[in-house]
Amino acid sequence: MIRELKEQLNHRLEEIALSILADLGEKPPEGVTLAWVAPSNPTLGDLSTPIAFSLAKVARRRPRDLAAELVARLDLSPEFCEKVEVAGTGYINLYLKPEWWRKGLQEVFDQGEGYGHRVLGKGRKVLVEFVSANPTGPLHVGHGRGAAVGDVLANLLSAMGFVVRREYYVNDAGTQMDILGRSVWARYQESLGVDSSFPENGYRGGYIRDLASELIAEKGRALLDLPIEETVSLCREFAIHQILEEIRGDLAQFGVSFDQWFFEKTLYEHNDASKAIAELEGKGLIYRSEGALWFSSTRFGDDKDRVLIRETGEPTYFASDVAYHADKFRRGFDLLIDIWGADHHGYILRMKALVQALGHPADSFHVLLVQLVNLLRGAKPIPMSTRAGEFVPLAEVISEVGADAARYIFLTRRSDSHLDFDLEVAKAQSMENPVYYVQYAHARLCSVLREAEKAGFYPQERNPDLDLLSLEEELSIIKRLVLYPEILQDAALAYEPHRITVYLQELASAIHSYYNKCRFISEDRPLSVARVYLAQAILIVLKSALFLLGVAAPQRM
Repeated sequence: MIRELKEQLNHRLEEIALSILADLGEKPPEGVTLAWVAPSNPTLGDLSTPIAFSLAKVARRRPRDLAAELVARLDLSPEFCEKVEVAGTGYINLYLKPEWWRKGLQEVFDQGEGYGHRVLGKGRKVLVEFVSANPTGPLHVGHGRGAAVGDVLANLLSAMGFVVRREYYVNDAGTQMDILGRSVWARYQESLGVDSSFPENGYRGGYIRDLASELIAEKGRALLDLPIEETVSLCREFAIHQILEEIRGDLAQFGVSFDQWFFEKTLYEHNDASKAIAELEGKGLIYRSEGALWFSSTRFGDDKDRVLIRETGEPTYFASDVAYHADKFRRGFDLLIDIWGADHHGYILRMKALVQALGHPADSFHVLLVQLVNLLRGAKPIPMSTRAGEFVPLAEVISEVGADAARYIFLTRRSDSHLDFDLEVAKAQSMENPVYYVQYAHARLCSVLREAEKAGFYPQERNPDLDLLSLEEELSIIKRLVLYPEILQDAALAYEPHRITVYLQELASAIHSYYNKCRFISEDRPLSVARVYLAQAILIVLKSALFLLGVAAPQRM
């Protein structure tokens, strides 16, 4: 509804702007901002545009004078326009009629659970790869944040009409896996009373001792009689399997599932790395220097060329990335979205170069960075280091605060911003807990519908007089509901799922304030019917948004 109105306004504004410039023999400058946006301050209108500032220099006019002429020629329909005015030094502010906003409630009911969903993706295939934590230990809260971001982004893109698949890339090859195997082997020997030296860079967490104990329970002392390389290999494969099973279980508890678990080993078993490198070589993008094989990534904007095969003949991590992403495109995906820890930001340029070298547009690959989580208990930080074993497992956080609170709080800020996660706040049943605040709003309105049913006018009466919803608080809530499809679309296309929690906090605040000030059910039956109708519309939006977040919408609390 609001999207269609914006398009109509943009079309009209563009016609007028082009006409004004044509009279002056000028063309519009590049980067003209036509977009109408909803100002954060409602006193500045329902929609606002800064177009006059973009055109003022070319038109040789003061922005305010140009804005006044644009307004004079807009000739907006009285069906939706209450007034339009010039503000400040040249902003154009539009105020929409309350009855136009109230009409939007019908669209909420017409679309129901699908309200706000669109077909923008038109079936384009998207692969969202996220978490992809090395199977060297349990998931911690940092992984949990990446899991929440990836899962909700996939939900949003699906709601926008994209065909989305979720994938976990398992790094089950390379040096780290050998270190894992040697760490378990050292604890295995130690547990059996055999002298052994622990790897200097080994994994020291208590879970390594647990793995060694499980291995002893399964194999006894049999590994002591085997050659060292065979025992390390057995310890490695055992540890990878056990850790992955734990990761799968933790993610299931967190409400996250994957369409595919892709194992790095398969790239080498199927010779995919060599095939991808050969493809690049066929394009003249591979050269040999100092005994190593290099990819000419600087030809596509990288700051330096990248080694694929070391002089020892060993492939680099980048070689695996080349093979893996080439495989993604071979599987027919149009858009690849990788969710990485912020410490991997330096890899973006080389991957963008690779995508273009493989013959795909640069914008067919996008990286979303996830910053660290500062885990707190009260005001005290909790240190985390996987190798040293000083971390709080995601499973422990879920057990303490619940999956709903954890998912929601992980999404309260942009993924590339640091996040403070206070365990005490997350498990508190109070208005300071953001997820409780929103869920309680939903439960409150469910109680309103139960009371309305007892009073005998819900769900029978379906033709409320919406003009009775005339309070400023009511109109504020209605506007938020009508703007919900815009919020979803913008969050999906900007790859910013945190916009949903920001929206929900603002909506919940308006709901609680209204609930405490006004009675939904009173002796004024027509007004009660209208307010219950509003409560139903709010519930549709709350449930929709919480569903996309993977968070429950409780009817009672």
